[in-house]
Amino acid sequence: MAPGDSPLKNKRAFRAALLAHFDRHARPMPWRSGRDAYRVVVSEFMLQQTRAETVAPYYERWLRRFPGWDALADAGEDDVLRAWQGLGYYARARNLHRTARIVRDQHGGALPAELSALRELPGVGEYTAAAIASIVHGLPAAAVDGNVRRVLARLFDAADPAPPQLRAQASRLLDRDRPGDFNEAMMELGATICVPGVPRCDACPVTDRCRARAAGTAARRPTRRRRGKLRQADFVSVVFVDAAGCALLVRRPGKGLLAGMWEFPSVEMAGRAGTPRISEPADRGRSRGRGGRPGGETAEPPPARLLASLASSRLDELGVAVAACEEPACLEPVRHAFTHFRATYHPVVFAGAVAPPSDHAAWPGERLASSSAGADGLGAPARLRDDARMTPACASGFRPFALPVAQQKIAVQLEHWLAGRPASSPPGGRGSRPLAGSRPRPSPRPAFAAGHEARLSAVATRHSHERPGRHGRQAPRTPIPSAAVR
Repeated sequence: MAPGDSPLKNKRAFRAALLAHFDRHARPMPWRSGRDAYRVVVSEFMLQQTRAETVAPYYERWLRRFPGWDALADAGEDDVLRAWQGLGYYARARNLHRTARIVRDQHGGALPAELSALRELPGVGEYTAAAIASIVHGLPAAAVDGNVRRVLARLFDAADPAPPQLRAQASRLLDRDRPGDFNEAMMELGATICVPGVPRCDACPVTDRCRARAAGTAARRPTRRRRGKLRQADFVSVVFVDAAGCALLVRRPGKGLLAGMWEFPSVEMAGRAGTPRISEPADRGRSRGRGGRPGGETAEPPPARLLASLASSRLDELGVAVAACEEPACLEPVRHAFTHFRATYHPVVFAGAVAPPSDHAAWPGERLASSSAGADGLGAPARLRDDARMTPACASGFRPFALPVAQQKIAVQLEHWLAGRPASSPPGGRGSRPLAGSRPRPSPRPAFAAGHEARLSAVATRHSHERPGRHGRQAPRTPIPSAAVR
């Protein structure tokens, strides 16, 4: 075959070369040890929008916690979200949980074998359905994710191939005898050799069949679209700690961003009465400026008294009355990148006693006693509503709650702040930014926070919230059907 000939000219040779390379060089991922339906489904959900090397340890821990359909279906949502904690895109976990219950209750514990039935499962789109059907059931269904899109664009030297064209090409190339292995081989090729930017063409098993390589356009295929600017959002996070060292957490709404997870009560600053605009949208393509924020934005924090005022208002909205509170203290801001915006959380610590709410009818649910009640005469036991909890402000206290990564970082800061705060501390405490605006003083590092912080650091290093275009299995660009949950 002449260099640059279409891979469709000799499909048998193309398939043989690709599969032989995959058999020799495939990465030893834990989900490749068998074709068990449950394990394949778990891996496909986790690999949406996340690098394979990041997924591997989560996958193994998940199987120890939820070894099969029944174990996952019987679990509560809080347990599921905690097991997923750190992977991001938490709608995937909720969809996987719902899928397990459907498989158990409606299909007798057996995964459907038809593509149409697979696509009806929560969070399963065209790509994920094809991947599961080919790997588990051996059905001849071509799976086109972001990696496969890039491979096909280079093989056929297409600048911006349309989704129907990609699916047609993938289906014509697909090996009908080994469809699951072929799909995985194409994904693996895109993840390890036919990578974004400059591909490793010398190591490619099908380089002599690549039109872009022959034309010298491989590095420009497919055409990279310029992404728009990311909105910058600033949030005030209310970190209320009572006299016993217990912190207030609230559960996020059941729909939307980070649905069902726990957080320190937060409120976005934009749109609040009297709140100035803190920052402009961040440009994805610009480097970090001197201020430390992406896009060269200033790192100057909002005025501390403004933060304290907004935090106090948020407590009022929750119906939490605070008695004998120290002067609020501002911890260091926590930054986190979501898919469509960048968030900066400004934690404000209120250390004091909970006063009894004026309207107990607004606080149904479990009655949790605050240590401040009775002993020091500052308040009575507070009645917390169902979506709020007081928990010890330490690693073991936060562990039962599914906290997003940014909230985990605030929790670690709070542990440090409490550990470095004398029994009788001045207003503002140590390790914080008092309202006067002075720089924080370092606080001793508590032993109980070391392991927790190390794990968070590892999570932050692996992903600062995952984005399409950089992962082991990438979500294809819209409008290619994808299982990615947005």
